[in-house]
Amino acid sequence: MPNRPLPKRPFLAASALLPLLLATACGGDDAGGGDAGGGGGEVELTLAHSYTEAQPQHRCGAQVIADEVEAADVGVTVELFPSSQLGGDADRIQSVISGDIDLDIQGASALGAVYEPMSVVDAAYAFEDGEHLARFFGSDASDELTQGFADSTGASVLGAWSAGARHFTAGQPIREPADLDGLRMRFPNSPQYLMNARALGADPTEVAYEELYLALQQGIVDGQENPIVNIDAQNLGEVQDYLSLSAHQENSNLVIAGPGVEELSDEQREALDAAVAAAVEQVPECVAEDEQQVLDEWTSGGEFEVVEDVDVDAFRSQAEEYLRANLSEEQLSVYEAIRDSAE
Repeated sequence: MPNRPLPKRPFLAASALLPLLLATACGGDDAGGGDAGGGGGEVELTLAHSYTEAQPQHRCGAQVIADEVEAADVGVTVELFPSSQLGGDADRIQSVISGDIDLDIQGASALGAVYEPMSVVDAAYAFEDGEHLARFFGSDASDELTQGFADSTGASVLGAWSAGARHFTAGQPIREPADLDGLRMRFPNSPQYLMNARALGADPTEVAYEELYLALQQGIVDGQENPIVNIDAQNLGEVQDYLSLSAHQENSNLVIAGPGVEELSDEQREALDAAVAAAVEQVPECVAEDEQQVLDEWTSGGEFEVVEDVDVDAFRSQAEEYLRANLSEEQLSVYEAIRDSAE
């Protein structure tokens, strides 16, 4: 049976099967649990991600999923492993596929390493805003993408949210694509991010996130792009003068699950669905609150001069033209599905 994409049933990795099998054996019931949704025994799921406990992805995402599942009282608990405790992004993706991790929170570009079309979710100006991203993954418009991901990897997408839009910082304002001319702009080292750089008119320079502050301080790069909360976490206001609100990409997070679908009862699977849905709603709210607090602090403290009059239409038009000319046929199909779903 093929795996089903969002908003269908969530998937539980094979590592969670043992408690179910033991519960069935101890109960002496050889009827196999009865319904098609599994036996409904006690299950502990692992949920891993790379974010700190202070970041919205954990406290309003992973923690909400764990709390909501526990509150449902359906025999499922979720143990959290933040801050890359179970490995880096690439390693954890493979662990979800193999069944060693049950649930994980990943960016679309990272998932593109195992299913290339998924990376298009991170394409420049693919989405109008974060609500558009969540709406896309909660609708039939994403079925081709999520089903392709499930068929290719054996893992499924349970939900998705935006952890904030990405913006430019530099030693000068960036109001239009021409302002990027001659600037060495740091972009993450992934195919989609580097394509975004070229689509926006930037000259991308690859620098590890952990080395970004020093690279800016030493002039190895002239500017960079990140969500506001990341810019604040790295104290980039100490080495950059201008924050230009380009909002050129939604910072995607996808909740993925391994392939042990039928080992949760219908009631348990519905509880997990509802928990993920609650996180999808709450993370953007937490991000917006955090961003506003940071912007208020920057405004009062003078860390950044905030540039609000960015010609977003010019950036969007240039990016769309470039992407349509350079995405592969399969990638372009995803891009068009996203754009067609905009309201």
